[in-house]
Amino acid sequence: MHRSKLPYFFLALSAILAIGALVLLFVRPGTPAPVLQQPPVEPAKPELPPKVELPPPVANLGEMPAPEKAEDVFKNLGVGVEDVNPADLVARIAKAIEAGDLATAAKLIGKTALDPQTLERLKGLASAQALKLRQPGGVREVGELELNALARWSLELDGPEAGRDRIFLDLRRKKGGGWSVEKITLPPSADEPIPKAILADSLGTADAFLQAVLKQDFMFARAFVDPATVSDAKIAGLCILFEEGGYRLRPSKPLRAMFQKQDTVGYLANVETDDAAQSAQFSISLRKPPAPSNWLVSEINLDQLLADYARRVAGGDVYYSPLVKNPQGGETLALYFEFDEDEISPRTRRQLEIVTMILKSDPGKKITLSGHTDALGTEDYNNKLSSRRAGVVRDYLVKAGVTEAQIITVGKGASQPRRPNMTETGEDDPEGRRANRRTEIYLDF
Repeated sequence: MHRSKLPYFFLALSAILAIGALVLLFVRPGTPAPVLQQPPVEPAKPELPPKVELPPPVANLGEMPAPEKAEDVFKNLGVGVEDVNPADLVARIAKAIEAGDLATAAKLIGKTALDPQTLERLKGLASAQALKLRQPGGVREVGELELNALARWSLELDGPEAGRDRIFLDLRRKKGGGWSVEKITLPPSADEPIPKAILADSLGTADAFLQAVLKQDFMFARAFVDPATVSDAKIAGLCILFEEGGYRLRPSKPLRAMFQKQDTVGYLANVETDDAAQSAQFSISLRKPPAPSNWLVSEINLDQLLADYARRVAGGDVYYSPLVKNPQGGETLALYFEFDEDEISPRTRRQLEIVTMILKSDPGKKITLSGHTDALGTEDYNNKLSSRRAGVVRDYLVKAGVTEAQIITVGKGASQPRRPNMTETGEDDPEGRRANRRTEIYLDF
């Protein structure tokens, strides 16, 4: 007879339930299960930065290191800096000089142009006064010594004394196209006399002459010309043209080299109106007399400038010019009048101020004033009108301080027209007659 296995089943089930009760007794809800502990890990020690040696304490915090000596700066100089744009190189040098950064300025200039003595002078110049550039126009291109090869620039200092307020830089163009400083010229020191032109070469003379004309300084301009070939009338006429035409030297390439010989050079002077809207040019030649004389302006060709002046100022009339040819040779200044008038216009007054300067500079100089009319009117009337036109000019000069003994007046009537009063078809020509109503000033010296 087989025994039933049912009791064993219930016995096993009871054992399982007992074990489960024991587990629930020790592990209650919400209690985290135990975690096995790991052995503690020792943290890594941080790496210390390398030890820095501190400088010894400064006794006086107000003490500053001494500036670099000129000879020390010179030892570290190279050949200088090249730049494809010479204006940029000059601007960098100007900025360094203005900031008092002698070392940077010297490195930009280089050993080719600087020597220890010049560097020491530059340092002394900077320490004697704050080198500030004139505003505007602190950096100015002077012109070319050699066409597209050697150019001169000027640093215009804001100084109280003319003649000691410019630093000149001559830049040479290299084969690769870059420009570098070949020469630097500092202004004369306080114990040196100021020369008429700081640089007495041909370009320096031409520039000094034109700067004087721009300032309407006739007497200073006259010091740079050869009086045997350039008349006072030509200088005065150029002063008048610059003022009435509103001309100034063009900022870019104002003087361009045309030709160069041992004792003769030629430049093309580029000018423009004050608003830079119009440009014109004229040529200027210089010659080198035997030593010890410096270069002198020997010829000025104003044909192109007069044509531009006529187009803009004289309504296209090339004969309405302040400078005319004299039948006896040389040039004559011409002052113009309105129809049937003998009154001096504001334009004429400014022209006469320049003539006054010429005559007052030397009481021994004499001038001849010849009055002229157009062909309208009777011969007797025109003779009297022309005499009155010469007379009002004489009276103005005398009132301005010129002695009467220096002035000769004559009335020419309509006998010497500059242009025909009639057209080829026999009709009246107002433009021609306008050029004939004048008083000519012949500088007879």
